[in-house]
Amino acid sequence: MSDSVPNKITLEQSEIPRAWYNVIPDLPAPPPPPLHPGTHQPIGPDDLAPLFPMDLIMQEVTTERFVEIPDEVRDVYGLWRPTPLHRAHRLEQALGTPAKIYYKYEGVSPAGSHKPNTAVPQAFYNAKAGVKRLTTETGAGQWGSALSFACAQFGLDLDVWQVAASFTQKPYRASMIRTWGANIHSSPSELTAAGRAILEADPNSPGSLGIAISEAVEMAVQDEDTKYALGSVLNHVLLHQTVIGEEALLQFAKIGQTPDVIVGCTGGGSNFGGLFFPFLREKLAGNINPRIVAVEPAACPSLTQGEYRYDFGDTAGMTPLVKMHTLGHDFVPDPIHAGGLRYHGMAPLISHMYELDLFEAVAIGQEECFESAVRFARTEGIVPAPEPTHAIAQAVREALACKESGEEKVILTALCGHGHFDMAAYDAYFDGQIVDHDHPAEEIAAAMARVPQIAN
Repeated sequence: MSDSVPNKITLEQSEIPRAWYNVIPDLPAPPPPPLHPGTHQPIGPDDLAPLFPMDLIMQEVTTERFVEIPDEVRDVYGLWRPTPLHRAHRLEQALGTPAKIYYKYEGVSPAGSHKPNTAVPQAFYNAKAGVKRLTTETGAGQWGSALSFACAQFGLDLDVWQVAASFTQKPYRASMIRTWGANIHSSPSELTAAGRAILEADPNSPGSLGIAISEAVEMAVQDEDTKYALGSVLNHVLLHQTVIGEEALLQFAKIGQTPDVIVGCTGGGSNFGGLFFPFLREKLAGNINPRIVAVEPAACPSLTQGEYRYDFGDTAGMTPLVKMHTLGHDFVPDPIHAGGLRYHGMAPLISHMYELDLFEAVAIGQEECFESAVRFARTEGIVPAPEPTHAIAQAVREALACKESGEEKVILTALCGHGHFDMAAYDAYFDGQIVDHDHPAEEIAAAMARVPQIAN
């Protein structure tokens, strides 16, 4: 295998994908339907209308393999897409591995992460439907940043509820969100009944994505001119993110290689799905045969430790019930620095595919992740956000295994964002204050006891 591959493999702007890829028609079995939280019967498009515009609802349930990307969305995508595929030559040399490591770098977007890939179309479709205001939650602040940028492009107001632990850790994310014109609130907040209930039970609650979702949904359903936007988990969100994998397929074709191993960090699942869905299409067609690995935080191990069953997507139980790998909808993960991965459940589509054995999953602690991130930064020059450090750690494991075996595998990962707003986390690592939280079995068991009992 040649070492003549350049450090960066680029595409022309004309090569931005013209369609998103829907993996569902290519799966061996369809995923279970969402259920109404009251009747426990499958929901229809009208049940989702209070939250989403009809264009997004139809994308949520579409059976078409490809969905055309509107020109208005591709125009905004052109501010930063196509994103580069990098060959990590210097990291390979530092590890002494024969493996070839590639990373698709999404940190070049205006918000510094992959999140605008779905924020832009969500803002577009809401504006097209006459919506005036959006509400949303954000964990690490990347989704809130991305949606505030997207709303600025299409003239929408926005209110963001950011998980309290991340709100404290990353104040400059709030500054960025305000710069793009949105309002931001620490969650749990006194602005909603859901937030007040949490604060009454625990005035020092670190918050969670489930709590923040409850607050954002509560505010959205109170105003007919307001809709809700979600940054991960749902089918239409994962659909939009497939621009990552579609571009990566083109870039690998340009250098005449295919990945042997694909690694992605997973919290809600959008970055991971966006990377590997197009490659899975080619695998299911018999064209390639990569091993695919999802990497989650050991403190919030929904795939590796959660149960596959119907549960709410939020803490207050306001959302539809979806079948997913869950730790319990009111489970509050420890306040690890990878705030974007602190979600109690995994995307239903990702969970379904895990049950079909279409990929593997591992959980890694914070210390190993930051160790790998520092090694990556000192060789490749990019400081990763805490979330993709999990994928980097697994990529390093894979590369070192190749060193032991002598195999020249091609490893692909998605570096889904930079860590410029996360330097407090790196300071904590350097100061020896990073804690590897053990799997909190008792807390999860207690949360799972409160999950609805629904016949599967």
